[in-house]
Amino acid sequence: MDEIAEYNRRRWARLVDANAVFTRPAVALDPASARQRLDPHGRLGPLAGKRVLVLAGGGGQQSIAFALLGANVSVLDLSAAQLARDRDTAARLGLETRAIEGDMRDLSAFDAEAYDVVWHPYSLNFVPDCRTVFRQVARVIRPSGTYAVLVANPYVLGVGEANFDGEGYVVKLPYEQGTLVETADPAWVAGGAAIEPAREYRQTLEAVINGLVDEGFRIVHLDEGTDTSPDLHAMPGSWDHFNAIVPPWLLFWAVREA
Repeated sequence: MDEIAEYNRRRWARLVDANAVFTRPAVALDPASARQRLDPHGRLGPLAGKRVLVLAGGGGQQSIAFALLGANVSVLDLSAAQLARDRDTAARLGLETRAIEGDMRDLSAFDAEAYDVVWHPYSLNFVPDCRTVFRQVARVIRPSGTYAVLVANPYVLGVGEANFDGEGYVVKLPYEQGTLVETADPAWVAGGAAIEPAREYRQTLEAVINGLVDEGFRIVHLDEGTDTSPDLHAMPGSWDHFNAIVPPWLLFWAVREA
């Protein structure tokens, strides 16, 4: 485990201890709400019996949603604390999932073409080069399999509600692939607990799009923005207002070419 992985492992252990938003298991889901959470437009099709890898997405959220929809689910994460939440939640709900501790940059523990779907929630920006991950995913996903990967909008990585200057949100960091950006979590993430800043790396659109294409993926759709309708009347300088002005995330849907 290198320094990057070790830093993230320590940080996520502390986020779990603080019961941060992104560590809270999805214990209230049913099949209908699980589908709405993952795939409201039906792009994944029927999931019963499908082999799904939730990549760097521990915490008992996505893995539980896929299991409720009948998928054969594996979840890989470098945080043992996050994976414990997957295991505990699956046991509590009587579901079967497989939790594996590991780094998204090394999927050698998995067989080639082992998965029909690779679901990659927000975590790609925690490593310096998205192309290293795409190379690994291309090996473990079957031909015609779907890879859904959520990335930070590279133009505003490092910008948040605290950057409101009275008129807008100030963008001032260099736009360069792999640049390290350190940001403190807003208070709403972990209740104001004192946790080391997130260390994220800018993944430019050029790197993401060309990286997927170079590894044999065909991009079939792009979702941008948040999960809910933006609140154009939110208070300036709040997270809701920031989301109404800037889409903070981009979700790429890609299919592995045969």
